[in-house]
Amino acid sequence: MTAAPATHAAPLLTVRDLTVTTADGTPLVSDISFDIAAGERFGLIGESGSGKSVTSLALTGLLAPGLTANGSVLLAGTQTVGATDAVLRPLRGPVASIVFQEPLTALDPLMRVGRQVAEPIRRHRGLTGAALDAAVRDALAEVALTEPRIARAYPHELSGGQRQRIAIAIALGAEPRLLIADEPTTALDVTVQQEVLTLLDRLVRERGMALLFISHDLAVVSQIVDRITVMQRGRAVETGATERVLWAPEHEYTQRLVASARALDAALDVAPGAAPASSPSAAEENR
Repeated sequence: MTAAPATHAAPLLTVRDLTVTTADGTPLVSDISFDIAAGERFGLIGESGSGKSVTSLALTGLLAPGLTANGSVLLAGTQTVGATDAVLRPLRGPVASIVFQEPLTALDPLMRVGRQVAEPIRRHRGLTGAALDAAVRDALAEVALTEPRIARAYPHELSGGQRQRIAIAIALGAEPRLLIADEPTTALDVTVQQEVLTLLDRLVRERGMALLFISHDLAVVSQIVDRITVMQRGRAVETGATERVLWAPEHEYTQRLVASARALDAALDVAPGAAPASSPSAAEENR
């Protein structure tokens, strides 16, 4: 059960008519609009290729070379579409941080994880020496990694769940106001996935952060966000409170996603009345 979103005069993030195109003009995302209030949990859901991750990268100017964003993205009042690195750099970390889908590729394989956790704390909070060492220990403890060996390890020496916890600790190091979590549990087994979800839920609640959670998995979304936008082929097809969208979907595409998930749940003998518990993407893509 998620906390009710905070009410604020101005949203922390305002997206209006966001469009992302390739170099030849092919649209990957078209006319996406949504708001996220401070402290609110918002989800983008859809199949692979629906434009969720591209949308998230456009928010902080992290699109791959050859992709162009148009429209408007106001992040804490600053326009990020078309902004220079000098404008974007102060926003990345203290205002918005990202947890990526696959931590093994997101982490530096040649650097001990303790140093990677330390970097945003040093850069954005100005800590050094003993104070920095203590902050790193606190950051690791906050994500339930208390063994001293963890900080000395390289990413390949850790499990998938440990690596994802490291990625979360790094993202939180600059004390962001908005945490963007892009499919953060997809590469994990079910048990570890639930542990990471519980961890994210606790950290967002305790820190009062806003959360943009990106997933193709209805079960995951139903556990952690207040409102969702459903995306199909780069367009938003439905937006609303999570419970309403998952239990009374209005758009035909959303109805298919929910039906596919529930059909798979029934085949797996999931208890009646539970939230849709399985990923819609595999079932939907195999229709």
